[in-house]
Amino acid sequence: MSASSLAAFWLLAALLIVVPGADWAFTLAAGARSRAVGPAVAGLAAGYCALTAAVSAGVGALVAGSPAAMTALTVAGGAYLVWHGATTLLSRPAAAPAAVAAPAPGGWPVFRRGVGVSALNPKALLLFLALLPQFTDPAAPWPVPAQLAALGLTFTATCAAFYTALGTAARTLLSARPRATAAVTRTAGAAMLLLGAALLAGRLVG
Repeated sequence: MSASSLAAFWLLAALLIVVPGADWAFTLAAGARSRAVGPAVAGLAAGYCALTAAVSAGVGALVAGSPAAMTALTVAGGAYLVWHGATTLLSRPAAAPAAVAAPAPGGWPVFRRGVGVSALNPKALLLFLALLPQFTDPAAPWPVPAQLAALGLTFTATCAAFYTALGTAARTLLSARPRATAAVTRTAGAAMLLLGAALLAGRLVG
């Protein structure tokens, strides 16, 4: 795998990452809560590391090649997004700037949710399966699984950098604006709920 191929992949990955989706909604919701950005981004990154490991080991291709497995993964991912979106949408907004500045729950629960958002996303798995192999070179000194791992980790690192910046910006802008915080949190929850419902509808109806 040449440096030019890696650079081309990074550029394409960056373009895909900046398109709003479930990761965006989750990060913005985390940014509306004090001390939640770090665990949220770490969870998203851990989920993408798990997908990288699955694709590098060939497990991803087996899952993608099994209609039953893909249906189960899609239903699980869609249901998770619906649940997480609903709990975010219905969460109690802060009533005053002091409440916004107060420490909010973070850490392990937020991390676990981040892992679920990325690792249970079947579209992310299919994206890895369709995108990563195109940038590998069987004749390169590195074996293909190692190349897939390098590409997946490049995607993950880019995600972590972008979502850290996004979450930090959201936290900075919303720290003294309780009404805006509540609006962003509820909008993010609604977005995750709708994305999950679309996944379920596309798999169960289609």
